[in-house]
Amino acid sequence: MKELAKRFIDKECLISSFDSNHQFEGVIKEVSDSAILVEKNGTVEAINLDFVIRIREYPKNKKGKKKSVVLD
Repeated sequence: MKELAKRFIDKECLISSFDSNHQFEGVIKEVSDSAILVEKNGTVEAINLDFVIRIREYPKNKKGKKKSVVLD
């Protein structure tokens, strides 16, 4: 997962954890052996990589703007 997460550095992403109630979003700034650093609105958050099950780029519409509603 570490090598895959490195592909998303400097991209705005949605990050899902084992608990379906927790979904993080922000720009991935750094990936280490056990954590991902995510920045959103000027604050940085560390997410344990062991609990991440899905990382994907934030969906955009046809005009390239972020979608206002993301359903999965």
